[in-house]
Amino acid sequence: MSQFSIICSVYRGGTSRGLFFRKSDLPDDTDLRNRIFMAGIDSYNPTQINGLGSGTSHASKVCVISPSSRKGVDVEYTFYQIGIGAEIVDDTGTCGNLMAAVGTFAVDEGLVPVNFIDDFVNIAIFNTNIGKMLRMQVPLIDGKAKVSGDYLMPGVTTPGAKIMINILAPGGGKTGKTLPLGINGPVKTKFGTYSISFVDVVNPFVFIDANDLRVTAAEENSELSRNPLLLEKIELIRRQAAVQAGMATTEDEVAGSVPKFALIMAPQTYVTSAGRVIKKEEVDIVAKMVSMGKFHRTFAGSGLYCLAAATLLPGTIPNRFARKRDGWQEQIIRIGHPEGIAEVRVSLTESGKDVASVGLDRTARRIIKGELYIPR
Repeated sequence: MSQFSIICSVYRGGTSRGLFFRKSDLPDDTDLRNRIFMAGIDSYNPTQINGLGSGTSHASKVCVISPSSRKGVDVEYTFYQIGIGAEIVDDTGTCGNLMAAVGTFAVDEGLVPVNFIDDFVNIAIFNTNIGKMLRMQVPLIDGKAKVSGDYLMPGVTTPGAKIMINILAPGGGKTGKTLPLGINGPVKTKFGTYSISFVDVVNPFVFIDANDLRVTAAEENSELSRNPLLLEKIELIRRQAAVQAGMATTEDEVAGSVPKFALIMAPQTYVTSAGRVIKKEEVDIVAKMVSMGKFHRTFAGSGLYCLAAATLLPGTIPNRFARKRDGWQEQIIRIGHPEGIAEVRVSLTESGKDVASVGLDRTARRIIKGELYIPR
């Protein structure tokens, strides 16, 4: 046989799409497992034409799910970012958008008990990448994950059933600290010295004042992605920040997927990629995100969590730019990004010095389930 097959599902979660596997269906051999991931997505070609990827970071993803033996946990999963034109299987970070699809998968695959007449099920999920607990409410219909609904999220043009996600004690998953470099840390590269905020919430992020890189909300992402000097500056800052935060000993050892990078701007009026005018009064902060060397079409779910949390942490760059309101210890943060506005729930600990939880509403659906064929 020239190919072998394995059971696989394709899910959209939020603005991401990925391959979903039961852990029990995968081989124990890590090299063979990784080859399945890379061939399934087609990490070998930049276009990913020979697999199920799309040549973008938000569709070059894999999740592996299993029942959990941890106390009080229903299921656990590991997320993998797959290379684009590179043989990479990276479990360093996680994906905030596909979290919603993990809950949907758990229901669809019968990994959690549901009542046929219930409108929703609450699921406790453990993400092994960041070692954090998720509480998720998945809507149901006839005992299956509900897909249709009236919740419209930015980046998806059709409404769906709202899935509520909350991540508990989300700080320090990769570095051990929410602010591993303190409030702000200077980073020096061959282009100069930059003030950045390194925030490790869900995924670690490097935040910088967009003015420092001469970027505004007006440019199209495609225009920015064609600026090699800008991308080089961003990558050097990202790698040096990772080294200073203890994520790697040298810049060459820094993973391609994390830390991620975002340029921060004050609330302002701008036009989305679809031509919609976002007024400054509608948002609390504006940002553009870079992932895997490209400007993100929208804004990664993990980034929405991290940025919203950072707006509440006094002194950080996002905190300085964000619109301030009363009751600042617990807020809904409205983040303006290239395709619209995302609303994120954030609460601080009683001391106000760390993040107690972050939450986001998403939609998700199973697109296909069947046999994934892998060349021998």
